[in-house]
Amino acid sequence: MKIALIIENSQAAKSEIVHNALKTVAEPLGHSVHHYGMYTPEDKASLTYVMNGLLAGILLNSKAADFVVTGCGTGMGSMLACNSMPGVFCGLVIDPTDAFLFGQINDGNAMSMPYAKGFGWAAELNLQDCYRKLLENERGAGYPKERAAIMAKNRGILKDLKAASCKDMLTTLKAVDQDLLKAAVSGEKFQELFFTNCQDDAIAAHIKGVLAS
Repeated sequence: MKIALIIENSQAAKSEIVHNALKTVAEPLGHSVHHYGMYTPEDKASLTYVMNGLLAGILLNSKAADFVVTGCGTGMGSMLACNSMPGVFCGLVIDPTDAFLFGQINDGNAMSMPYAKGFGWAAELNLQDCYRKLLENERGAGYPKERAAIMAKNRGILKDLKAASCKDMLTTLKAVDQDLLKAAVSGEKFQELFFTNCQDDAIAAHIKGVLAS
């Protein structure tokens, strides 16, 4: 699984802590981690929590990533921004129990975490425990197990509901503020990571046009 990490500007100083915690858990389980920034608070390209959502939508809908890990001070803003995108189902994960239940019940494709609220001593251990609870278990298996079938049915209903209420990602990209979009995709390593992994030619072409403008 290709996991994309996205960090916004207010928490960029913790980027290395989050990245290392995610790699520590994900890579031994056979997943690859692609860090889309921010990397430091001094990065030229500054990401807001709104941009986190836009990037999550681009990466997941183009299949450049299979799962997105993001967050902000409380995790709420990034979660809301992610869930405004077509095809993105993002959960707020604060502790390992949240991670486990989100994986088992909701089986979403993005998680948002608080990197300021409650982020204190041994915070990196909580991060690792959250990632482990999500990644080491088969997702969507249900909890409790006897409700697995109804949970799977409800996930399908939610997916259909979102498809009915949202435009497709390319239409969304063409409709959003193009300056906002260009700022979101102008990160230091975005082109290197995205165009290598993107599997949607139409989305890639639009992003290339925005970057060239």
